[in-house]
Amino acid sequence: MENETRKIVIKGIDIPFMDLVILLVKLAFAAIPAMIIIFTLFGILSSLFGGVFNMFMFSGHF
Repeated sequence: MENETRKIVIKGIDIPFMDLVILLVKLAFAAIPAMIIIFTLFGILSSLFGGVFNMFMFSGHF
């Protein structure tokens, strides 16, 4: 019985419309803080790498 393979087939999902709307609204609200965190990290990393590469590119031109 341990060596038997089991197949699962999903034929349809029956979700009431209002439950789906509530789920999608919660998902949208959860995405806002996640995007703020991602943009903050991207801004910090781009300013660090931009400063480092700017130091190497323009060090001999002044």
